[in-house]
Amino acid sequence: MPEQPTIQIPLDLPDVRVLRTELTPDRELIIEVESTLPSTTCRRCGKTIDTFYGYDRPIQLRHLPSFGLVVYIQLRPKRFRCPFCDDHPTTTQRLSWYEPKAVHTKAYERYLLLQLINSTIVDICQKENITPDAVQTIIDRWVACELDWETLPEFATIGIDEIALRKGHRSFVAIMTARCPNGELHLLAVLPDRTKQTVQTWLERIPSSRRQQVKTVCCYMWEAYVMAVQAILPRAAIVIDRFHVAQHYREGVDGLRKQELKRLRQELPEDEAKLLKKTLWPFRKRRADLEADEQERLDALFGHSRALKQAYELREELTTIFNTARSKAVGVRRIKAWRRKVEASGLTCFDAFLKLLDTWLNLIANYFCQRQNSGFVEGLNNKLKVLKRRCFGISNLGHLFQRITLDLNGYRRFSPW
Repeated sequence: MPEQPTIQIPLDLPDVRVLRTELTPDRELIIEVESTLPSTTCRRCGKTIDTFYGYDRPIQLRHLPSFGLVVYIQLRPKRFRCPFCDDHPTTTQRLSWYEPKAVHTKAYERYLLLQLINSTIVDICQKENITPDAVQTIIDRWVACELDWETLPEFATIGIDEIALRKGHRSFVAIMTARCPNGELHLLAVLPDRTKQTVQTWLERIPSSRRQQVKTVCCYMWEAYVMAVQAILPRAAIVIDRFHVAQHYREGVDGLRKQELKRLRQELPEDEAKLLKKTLWPFRKRRADLEADEQERLDALFGHSRALKQAYELREELTTIFNTARSKAVGVRRIKAWRRKVEASGLTCFDAFLKLLDTWLNLIANYFCQRQNSGFVEGLNNKLKVLKRRCFGISNLGHLFQRITLDLNGYRRFSPW
């Protein structure tokens, strides 16, 4: 066989020298190394010992792949005898780049965790030819099942949302998140349900110094969340997310659109009714965003339904209030004026939303103070839905916390760049 060209690259493992390398017929690269450290710490007394006592059994650890080859590091750990303890026990030297009883180097484990971000354990097992238990063991070693408050940067905003673990079973879990001033999002907890007692108990466990930092809590219109926050974080402003609010008043107008189109299809001649097709998306857009043909279709629809035109204009007026009001007092005053217009119009499509305003107006209007919303929570919620579908569901809350944390912060923690 002709001689192959070779190169030299650093192994990037501290405190070892390379003794030899071997390329097996299975395209596996075996790199045999030995330690260059002349001492270790006694496992009994904790003192540094340097009396060499031979070698332990050889170990073989899987390392980072190189040039398409599976790479293994082979090492015979040194043993040292303690002159300080009475029976002079021996201690096996351990190096910093692997864990005791591990079968992979730390560098390879970090590499696997990077591959797992936005992927699945099954995919990693197929690509790397390792077992699911081995991957889960690596996750458990590097990613905690609950938050370490000491490692969390300062934050002033908490978001509360929920997600169903199983579709149709209403098995909701509460997702607690924090947004830092630099925009970074951190997972705080995954709670087993969304009851007041569960949320309140978790809030009580937040270190007191951290609780004092919380200025805003963004959440959905769920009474349990509000009552729990008011009990434990009385100084925090509770903000009902404006996009959830918009969902409610837009649903009422959409319901009217469906009713009116059904009526018009029955009353109008067939050729006129055809002109009302393809009005769904133009109807949901702002006037400023409409194309010329969309505006034409919308005007044709409004020409046949004055009530629908009124509802559309009232919907857009309320959206404008949320976009332009610069204080809570101004926002509340303009919303109340808008409400009087709705009541005078005789429209019933906003009735459910008006009842909602009776209960939640004060917390909805907190949005106008600093224009905080749950956009960061909703972005995470979409990521959770993708994660849940990708993994065909994750019922273990500890594993769910690990996977969310890995998807959110994995690149910051494990990427060499």
